[in-house]
Amino acid sequence: MAALAPLSRGERGQGLIRTTLSPEPSRFGADVRAKGQAYLRTKPKPNAKQFGRHAYWKAALPWLKAAHGNICAFSCLWIPGQCSVDHYEPKSVRPDLAYEWSNYRLATDRINSNKGESTRVLDPFQIQNEWFALDLANLYVGPGAGLDQATRTRVEETIAILRLNDEVWVEYRFEVLREFLDGTVAFDFLQRRYPFIAAEVARQTRA
Repeated sequence: MAALAPLSRGERGQGLIRTTLSPEPSRFGADVRAKGQAYLRTKPKPNAKQFGRHAYWKAALPWLKAAHGNICAFSCLWIPGQCSVDHYEPKSVRPDLAYEWSNYRLATDRINSNKGESTRVLDPFQIQNEWFALDLANLYVGPGAGLDQATRTRVEETIAILRLNDEVWVEYRFEVLREFLDGTVAFDFLQRRYPFIAAEVARQTRA
C-alpha cells in the first residue's frame, strides 16, 4: 500500500458503497415467507404490535449477516452485534413486503430505529457510489460533488434521517482510520470491514 499524502481540510472522496441484493436463502420461503403470507391472509394490514407477534423476518437475520459480512447497508461499517433486519419499504406502508427477502437490509439497531417509517431514505441497493462523500479531515459524511439538486436533497435527507454524523459514528470512523494509519490493520482488512472508508483512503492515496 502506498503512503498517504497529506489530506487538505474539506477534501472529499466518493460515496457510500452500493450494496447488491444477495440470493435468497433456500430456507427463506418456508421459514419466513410462507408463515408471513399465511398470517397476512388473516390480517392484511397489521399494526406494529400485531406485526411484532409475527416477526418471522427475524429468522432471516443470520442469513442477512452472513450475506453481507456483518456490514450495515446504510453506514458501511462492520457491526457484528446490535444489528437487525430493516424493512426498506416500511411494514406500515407495504405490509405485503414484510416477509420478502428483497425488502430486507442489514442495519445497526440504532440506524434502523432512526430510519423508522421513513420513505425518504435512499436505498443502498440503488444509490450510485459518487452520491455520498467522506471528509477525511473531520470524518463527516456529506453529498458528493456534481449532484443534481434533487439527488443532493435526497442524500442530505438520508444523512439527516439516519443521523450518520452522530458522534458515535464519527468516532467509530476515526478509530478505524487511526488503526489503519498506525499500521494496526492492513488495507485489505479495511476493504473487507469498512468498504466506504477504504474507497476514500484509496482515492486520496498518492504514490
